Amino acid sequence: MTVPVTIRIQEADFDIAAEIAAMTAGRVDIGAVVSFSGICRGADDGDDVAALTLEHYPGMAEDEIGRHAAEAVKRWPVTALTIVHRVGRMLPGDNIVLVLAASAHRQAAFSAAEFLMDYLKANAPFWKREERDGETRWVEAHDRDDAAAARWGKD
Repeated sequence: MTVPVTIRIQEADFDIAAEIAAMTAGRVDIGAVVSFSGICRGADDGDDVAALTLEHYPGMAEDEIGRHAAEAVKRWPVTALTIVHRVGRMLPGDNIVLVLAASAHRQAAFSAAEFLMDYLKANAPFWKREERDGETRWVEAHDRDDAAAARWGKD
């Protein structure tokens, strides 16, 4: 059976409950859905953040996320995956990213969701710019994110 994988990059907000309902509708093989949602913070490293703008390389971003979703399907017995990543300008409290992983059992769903989120945080082709105190700055990758992604090995 082919595992349904949904990948969307969009400016519009998303509804987590609606995404879970769409993933599980009519499915009796799903015993667990693990969700991770990333939300725009209003502060980082003690400084206020007024807004966050995310940019991506259209086509390439979807392909790369799809490649990692396919890797998750190979590694764990997942029954469905949904990845929604927003681009554009977001304010504190706005949704940024959603990863849903479904499986018959929770452990596979947890592992697949964590693997995908570690990839998205460290290596996905998105560029992040923060607005602080009337100035903007590009956000550099963090060593902790690279370390989290590295524990999954090369793919």
